[in-house]
Amino acid sequence: MSSKNHPLFRLLKYSKNYQTQISIATIATILNTIFDLAPSYLIGVAVDIVVLKEDSFIAQWGFTNTITQLAILSLITLLVWSLESLSEFIYERLWRNLAQTLQHELRFDAYSHLQELELSYFEERSTGTLLSILNDDINQLERFLDSGAESIIRFITTIIFVGGSFILIAPQVAWLAILPIPFILWGSLAFQKRLAPLYADVRDKAGLINTRLANNISGIATIKSFTAEIYEQSRVKNESEAYRRSNRSAIALSSVFIPAIRLIIVMGFIATLFFGGVAVSQNQLTVGTYGFMVFIVQYLLWPFATLSELMDQYQRAMASIRRVMGLLDTPIRIHSGNKTFSTPIKGEISIVNVNFAYDNGVKVLKNLSMDIRAKSNIGIVGATGSGKSTLVKLLLRFYEIDHGEITIDGVNIQELYLHDLRKAIAWVSQDVFLFHGTVAENIAYGNFDATLTEIIQAAKLAECDDFIQQLPQGYDTIVGERGQKLSGGQRQRIAIARGILKNPPILILDEATSAVDNETEAAIQKSLQVITKDRTTIAIAHRLSTIRNCDRIYVMDKGQIVEQGKHEELLALEGIYHSLWAVQSGIN
Repeated sequence: MSSKNHPLFRLLKYSKNYQTQISIATIATILNTIFDLAPSYLIGVAVDIVVLKEDSFIAQWGFTNTITQLAILSLITLLVWSLESLSEFIYERLWRNLAQTLQHELRFDAYSHLQELELSYFEERSTGTLLSILNDDINQLERFLDSGAESIIRFITTIIFVGGSFILIAPQVAWLAILPIPFILWGSLAFQKRLAPLYADVRDKAGLINTRLANNISGIATIKSFTAEIYEQSRVKNESEAYRRSNRSAIALSSVFIPAIRLIIVMGFIATLFFGGVAVSQNQLTVGTYGFMVFIVQYLLWPFATLSELMDQYQRAMASIRRVMGLLDTPIRIHSGNKTFSTPIKGEISIVNVNFAYDNGVKVLKNLSMDIRAKSNIGIVGATGSGKSTLVKLLLRFYEIDHGEITIDGVNIQELYLHDLRKAIAWVSQDVFLFHGTVAENIAYGNFDATLTEIIQAAKLAECDDFIQQLPQGYDTIVGERGQKLSGGQRQRIAIARGILKNPPILILDEATSAVDNETEAAIQKSLQVITKDRTTIAIAHRLSTIRNCDRIYVMDKGQIVEQGKHEELLALEGIYHSLWAVQSGIN
């Protein structure tokens, strides 16, 4: 991996707008570490004052009186502690605010980028994995910035400052304390190299368990109806056990590190204690310097005992950053055009020689052509898998066509702003999705400034006002996640009301009445005469009764149009449409 692609480099590049804040926080952390180490130096000076008196370090400033020297040392101590408290306040506030800010912005940017990706991206990935990236991984990064970054800076500062002091004050003994450090660093690098793939696996296993839990919670009714509780408990247990085993491997490696490091550290401490004492006895070191060295050596070596914890935090954060940046690096395959509709949209649609295949390579549409006049009402029928819904998704540019052209009012849809294209179309899908919120909020979704009067009018046209009025809080009733408090027919009618309220020049009804009863369907059909007036309407249906009055009906089979015409004309052909009508109408 090149340095430019390293997760830490990517994070620094992402946070370039906060370099000043990072720099100040880093400087404050370094100063706080130095001030935190100062008492060890001050203790050494105090011992020298008491033992050496007029020959002490402070005496060289011209203050030979012992009481005066101690008073000066006390003032210095007070100043150091005050500066330590101030620097801690600064770096704590800056690091924590930075952690929260980057967490917020990274989650927002990742989600925004996710929204721009094509539907096939979501079809190839589980919701749980994506939620794991947006929540767990970004939260892991927040925890690292909140405490891990500061700890690493303090560790490096301590080693440099204390090690430098040893070399300056007592070079003849310093090498004994410093000798273990290269071995510790070598072990740490080897530890890091082995730990990185283990934590990458941990993050992957976290995504899998999140996927399992998300799927099971969404499908709880199916689990209960098929009495599959024990089976699903077993699957969750297996996924959770896999996550536990993955963590166990990382924990096993990190747990070995601390005892090994302690053995090396204690050797350096003993060497300093023994050989430093020998140097004092031979008048090569002062008592104050020796006291300082014995006391401070733990600051030099013991931080290495926490190195595994720091590496643990670091590797967890790097694994999370790698996944988040991987999401942000995912290329957007469907790009917006730069044209807008220059005049009010008429709704004339032209589909010319369109070919399309999903990623599996199987062609769904083959040289399909269709001309839809503005403000006309057309129907599309065909067997499941014939390409009806795919055609609608291509019109909305959820997918990109492989070959051919689709235009609206003569403008290629690939040249239009995606916002303008989709704003011009209301799509009422058979797979209705309602958001957790009130009935009114769901009807007004996409038209957020709609008044209650407009919402009710749309509901009446969709034949759902009556049942809404009977709900406990009427239009303020919470529908539950995915609208689970409502029946399938009720959800479909709310979706139709949502499409009506959008008031687009093009309306697509994709099996929009498949879940309603015959009486409601008949009522909706009457309303559709008002709804479809002065707008282009495309109705996809299995029930031929819902499209029999369309201006033109297209029959699709295996990605091609095999029949077209009015209802009576198609019956006269005695082809596929005639067969479907015979089955549905009970004609032998």
